[in-house]
Amino acid sequence: MSLVQNKKAHFNYEILERYDAGLELFGPEVKALRDSRGSLEGAHVIIRGGEAYLIGMTIPPYQPGNTPKDYDPMRNRRLLLTKEQIAELSAKESAKGLTIVPISVYNKNRNLKVELAVVRGKKAYDKREVIKKREASRDVLRDIKGSR
Repeated sequence: MSLVQNKKAHFNYEILERYDAGLELFGPEVKALRDSRGSLEGAHVIIRGGEAYLIGMTIPPYQPGNTPKDYDPMRNRRLLLTKEQIAELSAKESAKGLTIVPISVYNKNRNLKVELAVVRGKKAYDKREVIKKREASRDVLRDIKGSR
C-alpha cells in the first residue's frame, strides 16, 4: 500500500530500473507519512561520500503546534541502502542523461520504505504521444458508455 506517490514520474521519465530503500526519519515525520502527508514532487537522489540522500522531499509537521522551531520539512534525508546498491546507483547517476527519483513511499511491515527508480527524461514528443493515446482511450470509453 503506497502512502505517498510521485504521480508525474511515469509521465516525465522513462523508468529503467527500480530499487527499494529505507528512510532515516524523525518520529513525527513517520507519523505524517503514515497519515499520507508529504510530497515527492521534484525530489531526487544524490550520492555523496558513499551515502545516498533524498533531496527535495517535503514532509509537513505532524502537529504544527508541537513541532520544534528548527524543523525543516525540506531537509535532506539519508537513504538506507547496501554498499553494493550505493555503488550501482553511483555508477548510474554519473552516466549521462540518467537520474534517480523516488516513485513512492510505502509500508513494509512496520518500516517505511521508498521505491527509487533510475530514469531517463522523456522528450516533449514522447509526452505528446502519451497524451494522445490517453485521450483516444477516453474517447473510446465515452463512446461505448454513450451507446448503451
